[in-house]
Amino acid sequence: MSTNSNSIPSHATIYDFDVVVVGAGHAGTEAAAAAARLGARVALLTGNLDTVGQMSCNPAIGGVAKGQIVREIDALGGLMGQVIDETGIQFRLLNRRKGPAMHSPRAQADKKAYQQAIKTSIEYYPGISLIQELVEDLEVEDLPSGRIQAEESIVPPATEQTQPGFRKHRIRGVIVRGGACYRAPAVVLTTGTFLQAIMHTGEAKTAGGRAGEGTTQGISGALARLGIQLSRFKTGTPPRLNAKTIDFAATELQPGDDDPQPFSYLTESITQSQIPCYITYTNESVHALIRENLHRAPMYSGQINSTGPRYCPSIEDKVVRFADKDRHQLFLEPEGPRTAEIYVNGISTSLPRDVQDAILKLIPGLERAEIMRYGYAVEYDFSPPDQLLPNLETKLVEGLFLAGQINGTTGYEEAGSQGLLAGVNACLKIKGQEPLVLSRDAAYMGVLIDDLVTRGVDEPYRMFTSRAEYRLLLRQDNADRRLTRLGYELGLVDYDRFQRLEIKEREIGAAKAQLDAGRVDEASGTKYLRRSEVSWDEICGHIPELRSYSREVADQVLWDIRYEGYVNRQQLQVARQQRMSEKRIPLSFDFQAIRGLRNEAKQKLTKIRPLSLDQASRISGITPADIALVLAHLS
Repeated sequence: MSTNSNSIPSHATIYDFDVVVVGAGHAGTEAAAAAARLGARVALLTGNLDTVGQMSCNPAIGGVAKGQIVREIDALGGLMGQVIDETGIQFRLLNRRKGPAMHSPRAQADKKAYQQAIKTSIEYYPGISLIQELVEDLEVEDLPSGRIQAEESIVPPATEQTQPGFRKHRIRGVIVRGGACYRAPAVVLTTGTFLQAIMHTGEAKTAGGRAGEGTTQGISGALARLGIQLSRFKTGTPPRLNAKTIDFAATELQPGDDDPQPFSYLTESITQSQIPCYITYTNESVHALIRENLHRAPMYSGQINSTGPRYCPSIEDKVVRFADKDRHQLFLEPEGPRTAEIYVNGISTSLPRDVQDAILKLIPGLERAEIMRYGYAVEYDFSPPDQLLPNLETKLVEGLFLAGQINGTTGYEEAGSQGLLAGVNACLKIKGQEPLVLSRDAAYMGVLIDDLVTRGVDEPYRMFTSRAEYRLLLRQDNADRRLTRLGYELGLVDYDRFQRLEIKEREIGAAKAQLDAGRVDEASGTKYLRRSEVSWDEICGHIPELRSYSREVADQVLWDIRYEGYVNRQQLQVARQQRMSEKRIPLSFDFQAIRGLRNEAKQKLTKIRPLSLDQASRISGITPADIALVLAHLS
């Protein structure tokens, strides 16, 4: 086979691994750990060992829908939940006043402690070799001309024909600066915002994917040579302030919860002291100053043309898009107990330094605040994710997986979940086993991946509860009940964690039996508990033996019973979707040959190459009539 990369010198050093992971951020560390838990020998390569697991932006984990993802990562044995429990400095359960499907855990982190804990975990993780290397190219081999390569575990066997989107190459490894090669049959790219990255602060531009760090050039070129399309996104970060220069008395106190809830199912309780955050606001004077200087903002001067995250806009974007608002909320979030740095959440900006200085002087409590790090925007390459199969493997290069911001997402949690699934599937790939593809009713992680590979992205993707049509099934409290057994069967989860789940399930069953047997006002305890005004403490007053169960078990019983009717309806919808999922579409299926199918549908179906009718039905612009024609042709 011929190689389709830079030639490797005959004297080059070659290292052999099962899986190579490029990048050691939130996606890369979860990918490496997941593959290692499945028994792979993993090389985790990073350009800088001092930034493993770094929180480049907000020093927090979780939030609306994001907290659910972290609980799912933990239920599958991932790192993020346990590390934030260990290093968190303020814990809050968001949306407590709403139903359980909306409850979302969030925690401020001790930024440096979190990073160090991730790094230490990876350094001592069995099966992982953490190495400082700068990856400059990919080594691949060409597949036989015109032959479709497809695993039966993903799609039915392929036929001998050539169509757009079929694999042309197989990964062999990566080449690092200096010419050494790390060989592996599976490679996971988790390069974050570092592909041909440029940082902007006003008119000033510097190369780099994060303040104080460089950029990666070679990987973008390698992907482009292999036929993988690249595009550009931008993200931003706010200034960091010195706490000693802030008048906190002029702001609103935001304390943590009195009963802090852990992220990990292995954490019994949060025992460390919590640190308060604070709230202040912009005002009309701030907005007027920003409007006066829009011509100096890279997003409005034409210096940046790429798209940024709609749901986390810059302050200049907020002022323009929400011109009717006279103020915007800002959160002053400590970056840790051993630093004076304060992260100003809500004022992400790439305005010039002098404008950032002037803005702060107009905000209550920040009139004398000193900026320790100025805000900036980062423009970077990403690979549109509709070029991926549902196992996060590229359609064009067998064995090459992408995870994290390279797929057009934003956020530590979205990155971590993709990394975990890519690491798992890279390992399953080399073992010749079926991939792990979570359905939309199984996990927020499944919703995320399906959205990416089926619909693509036109802006940085962020998870919300509204994206999940089965969110009542996907609560943050039941992630272990949904995923831990699966994780144990795969080998991702150890026996101790699985045994915890087994004990919990037995206790839930026993509590439900006692409720059924108990009587309250001539009704069973179960029927009485269905009333929205009845609390668990009240039912325990009628059936005292229920007091022996933990709060965790009590919540599961309460919500299982109270939302049983809604859950049953959602499960009927799931069953209908599963019937469509069983209608498989071969990777070699020729959509162009379907008579009567609209040209737009032919183009979209050929580009996405859905693996089932269910996936095809979710492609933007595909109609029920299109699906009927595809089904008839399949039959």
